[in-house]
Amino acid sequence: MRQVRFAEGWLAAGAGAAVLLGSAPALAQGTEDLLRRIDALQRRVEELEAAQRTVQRPPPAAARAPATAPRTAAAPSPRPPVTPVVVPAPAAAAPAPPQAQADVAQPRVTREEVDAALRGSLPNSWRIPGTDTSVRLYGFGKANMWGSLNVRDRGDAPSVQGIPLAGSPADLQGGDLNFSARRSRIGFETQTPSDWGPVFTRIEIDFAGDQPSASGAATSSGYMPRLRQAFVEVGGDVFRVLVGQANSVWNDGLIETLTDATFLNASAVRQAQVRLTGRLAEGLTGMVSIEAPYTDYTSAAGVFYPDSTYDGGASPAINQVPDLLGRLTYRGDFGEASLRGVVRQLKIDTNGTAAAGAGSDSTVGWGVALNANLALRNVWEGFGNDQLIGMTYYGQGIGRYFDSAYSGQGAYTNLGLPGATAAFSMDATPAWGFLVGYRLAWLTQLRSTFAYAYARQDNPTYVSEFTPGSSAALAANRDMQMAVANLIWSPFARESNGRVTNGWLDVGVEYIFFRRDIQGGAAAAGVGQYGHGIEQRLQTSLIARF
Repeated sequence: MRQVRFAEGWLAAGAGAAVLLGSAPALAQGTEDLLRRIDALQRRVEELEAAQRTVQRPPPAAARAPATAPRTAAAPSPRPPVTPVVVPAPAAAAPAPPQAQADVAQPRVTREEVDAALRGSLPNSWRIPGTDTSVRLYGFGKANMWGSLNVRDRGDAPSVQGIPLAGSPADLQGGDLNFSARRSRIGFETQTPSDWGPVFTRIEIDFAGDQPSASGAATSSGYMPRLRQAFVEVGGDVFRVLVGQANSVWNDGLIETLTDATFLNASAVRQAQVRLTGRLAEGLTGMVSIEAPYTDYTSAAGVFYPDSTYDGGASPAINQVPDLLGRLTYRGDFGEASLRGVVRQLKIDTNGTAAAGAGSDSTVGWGVALNANLALRNVWEGFGNDQLIGMTYYGQGIGRYFDSAYSGQGAYTNLGLPGATAAFSMDATPAWGFLVGYRLAWLTQLRSTFAYAYARQDNPTYVSEFTPGSSAALAANRDMQMAVANLIWSPFARESNGRVTNGWLDVGVEYIFFRRDIQGGAAAAGVGQYGHGIEQRLQTSLIARF
């Protein structure tokens, strides 16, 4: 400001000298124009100062003095003629010197303005500066401590179909305790507007990949990262297209448990797919997808998948046609209901493998399932946020889509049995079951889930010819059961408009019961083992989300 006023005084002095020297009328007019420009600059500086005081919101102060009134050049006094001194006409107003600019206080940008400018289109996301892309980071840290009360089973996600049989070495050893955080998860999502609708992407991993070999490294946190999901989805509420690895259209998340074991008759398959999703009516959504195939079957030689080996060579299980899935889901005030189906091919080709006999055979697997999640508040307000959950299904060859019960038993074959060396058959396994659950909201911050499930598969008669005690005979389950009861505390849970958000922290305890009965009973189990297995487990978990 001092520099501006100094320049003003210097120019005024120059103008006065020109007048005293008897400058021409044109010179006087140029001087007046320059003084007007200086006056305008001064008023602009004062406006910026006033704006700065408004942003900083200081305590009320005395009113400012009015801006300096515009100056006018005095009329030149008559002087005797003298030799004129030529002064160049002033050019267009130049910007203030750097020193003057530094003295001009700029309005301060508030944090709220910055947050609003960077806020993304996804919940809890931010926008990458210079782009229209929003990014959201999410995940949780999860610590599990569990103990099997009656058998030794160190896995943190046991499936019912593989629990130890009574009388087995694991049963004789008794209970075991374990502690792990490998089910912790991290992922990020992005959303970018496009002419086809929002472009949504997700990449998600956890640390539940293959465990190290039995060398003691498993206790040194040597778990491998594992890709869970990686996909891109384009479109809006009316129609969307997804490509990549994602949860199968067959999947459901009906029962809330602390254990990372897939609840019996539930599904947790993630695989590559192309999926179309459309809104068919108010509250009604339809999905159809083609998904990665994965033949699974059991023979006298054991359980096989496409990535298995047969005596060190290639597996006879082979894929040729993608799986086809569809789903209809209706959501309303009552809750949610869903009908889903799957059609798949299962195929064996022994050519080029060590399997006895040469040839191929295939069968078609299919299945349907119906589930509902009912908000009991609609029946009676006294139920609060309680929910009643139910599901039933039937299928043949549904195999790995119920990976806690039938994985590996999508089909059976008599390949390798006497009389089936030159020709063999492949039979899709009939299976059915149900589950029922009750989600009890004791308080907004305290809830429990009680659930029970039963599964049954009808194996072909030639399963009785499998060698007793062999891996094939021990895998041929007939009946399976699972039950769970838990208590989960979410201290930061909140309820708003009838919906409960659990907040960032869950702490809970859970009891889990498993039972399986194999085809043929004790005769198929082999020496010293019974034809059934029972496991009881107690688990505590802490989950911190971000």
